[in-house]
Amino acid sequence: MNEDIRARVLRTLSGILPELNPQDLKPALNLRDQFDLDSIDFLNFLLALQQEFAVDVPESDAGKLGSIDACVEYLAQALQQGAQA
Repeated sequence: MNEDIRARVLRTLSGILPELNPQDLKPALNLRDQFDLDSIDFLNFLLALQQEFAVDVPESDAGKLGSIDACVEYLAQALQQGAQA
């Protein structure tokens, strides 16, 4: 499941950063530090993730989605909680 989530997160990020080369991506590093991702781009990424995964990401949780690994972990947990509800 996590590999599917990772692929969807990368696809979503590619929509925000079309020049993204997945081989250059360091999954544990902060996205904003790795790429020239400004606040608006990061917000657009979070909104696109919410739409892609049909989950709500409260503004207070935005800092928890700073890296690809963090996004995968957060979304896996959110999807699991949604499935249990």
